[in-house]
Amino acid sequence: MTSDSAGPDFSLESEAIGHGLWPVAGIDEAGRGPWAGPVVAAAVILDPKTIPQGLNDSKKLSAARRDALFDEIVATSTYAIASASAEQIDRDNILRASLWAMAQAIDNLGTQPTFALIDGNKLPQLKCEAKAVVKGDGRCLSIAAASIIAKVTRDRLMMDLAAGYPGYGWERNKGYGTREHSAALARLGPTPYHRYSFKPIAELGARN
Repeated sequence: MTSDSAGPDFSLESEAIGHGLWPVAGIDEAGRGPWAGPVVAAAVILDPKTIPQGLNDSKKLSAARRDALFDEIVATSTYAIASASAEQIDRDNILRASLWAMAQAIDNLGTQPTFALIDGNKLPQLKCEAKAVVKGDGRCLSIAAASIIAKVTRDRLMMDLAAGYPGYGWERNKGYGTREHSAALARLGPTPYHRYSFKPIAELGARN
């Protein structure tokens, strides 16, 4: 297995394929930490013959590079997306909402995988065999691809929401707890897209 510094590779997928498990999907999510917006999960089945070059943990890539790789992944792979709303996060907690979105992303795939590689140390409830991979977006190409799909999708969604709720800086901070976002909350109050179970929002009052 390569180290994180060497970037992700296809060894975990190849190991599964060697055991007769195919298709293999990578799953990751984006948006567990923000104060506002959904958590978005993506599932990706890469075509071993046409894997985009330069896949990596989405956080290690520039926005322009993520956008370019997003287009390549969409063009060459089987993928699906699912999201859990701020209201669902408040009801179920962020971990359960994230795991639910991951399972839903798998269910949404046009081709169902035989095996899934999940970023993190917890597994969602799936209909196929699965393995949790800590820091998987830096180790596994399929998870790295899923991290890019999830991140780009969520960033674009937050930019769309910013148009309807100006002043919070979501087009820049994507709902994360920046100084700009904090100042806007104090000035404007929370929106329906804020996570009222998160402490900075909870202190402002319950969801209407």
